Amino acid sequence: MEITRSEVDALSGATVLEFGAGWCPICQGARPLIDRALAAHPNVRHHRVEDGKGKPLGRSYRVKLWPTLIFLRDGKEVARVVRPKHASELETAFRDLG
Repeated sequence: MEITRSEVDALSGATVLEFGAGWCPICQGARPLIDRALAAHPNVRHHRVEDGKGKPLGRSYRVKLWPTLIFLRDGKEVARVVRPKHASELETAFRDLG
């Protein structure tokens, strides 16, 4: 079951929403980089969101490219990384997350 925007807004603490699609080659290419970054931050909640046409959560965050990672603190966006290519991009966002 997909998480809703109202559920996301009510989350406490640190969360990463990862928007993408299983068939997306750019998502597949970024997967090892994203997995390593998430593994280094085991206390951060992670939701992988299968995105696409008509998917309300992605639209509510204005996601246009995959993968897009949105870093939230208590349901509020603090950082965003679109199509990460380097670990430093994700580490900066994790630092912003606190």
